[in-house]
Amino acid sequence: MDSVDLQVLATAQRWAREGRRFAWVTVAHTWGSAPRPPGAWLVVREDGLVEGSVSGGCIEDDLIARMREGRLGVERPFPLVYGVTKEEAERVGLPCGGKLEVVVEPCPDPVMLDELAARLAARQLVVKHVDLTSGRTTLSEAQRGDALRWNGERLITVHGPQWRLLIVGAGQISRYLAQMALALDYAVTVCDPREEYSPGWDVPGTKLVTTMPDDCLLEMKPDAHCAVVALTHDPKLDDMVLLEALRSPAFYVGAVGSRFNNEKRRERLMSHFDFSPEELQRLHGPVGLPIGSHTPPEIAVSILAEMVAVRNGVSQPRWSAAPATASDALACSIA
Repeated sequence: MDSVDLQVLATAQRWAREGRRFAWVTVAHTWGSAPRPPGAWLVVREDGLVEGSVSGGCIEDDLIARMREGRLGVERPFPLVYGVTKEEAERVGLPCGGKLEVVVEPCPDPVMLDELAARLAARQLVVKHVDLTSGRTTLSEAQRGDALRWNGERLITVHGPQWRLLIVGAGQISRYLAQMALALDYAVTVCDPREEYSPGWDVPGTKLVTTMPDDCLLEMKPDAHCAVVALTHDPKLDDMVLLEALRSPAFYVGAVGSRFNNEKRRERLMSHFDFSPEELQRLHGPVGLPIGSHTPPEIAVSILAEMVAVRNGVSQPRWSAAPATASDALACSIA
């Protein structure tokens, strides 16, 4: 399952091969309430067809009108600002107080598009530089920690898997979780030394590792853009990676299992490995939001939803303390 960025890029490549005229639009900056974050992409064709999104549809309508009228057909990249006044915000449909600035590239270079696609297909981090003064767009290698920058003349955006996910276990839940995480542009590594599981792993775009999970995590050098989810329900594998993950900067650490088994796990970690209650508070177990999930794809949805909430700094909803459901027990048998 491709991320939204890859879908936009693939469409731009296809239009370029067909000789169609189109513009590339990137959200450069937002103020107040805005529907899409900085870095979001959209391409709009001369006949008004679009792929991607820079708002909830309001800005898209204006861009389509401009494209059809030939007002996006200049040679150099240029900025557009929406919602400067209350009247302007109401005209284009932005939420109250919202303001949005985009950079329009009227004629993207097909060679640049192909190079960007090749780098992203190789799971590389890429920086895209758009210089409004010279009109040039260039690509370079990015470093972890690079971020979007915009000063009114130069737009720098970062593309590729800026977030990483280590999944321990190559079972059913892992298969769905990996595909969903790819759609959110995670670099997904699946680790499973068990010969009964790893040979059958075939999710495109993921990396399979058959070493011990704790060694795999140490090799990854986890940082604050890394998540670790243990799904084997085997303490010999899950507990060992949790030992490293809970003391790492990883922003999310989760383990499958019932509430009873996760409490036993916490007791083991405290009694045998000197973990403090504060350190163990980082462990999400049972993993995922309690949405009444029963099937592997439902459990994967709950895990990814909790990862998104933690990543965005959203407090757990009040119903997160709901009593145990059948999925707690079922997760043990289908992991």
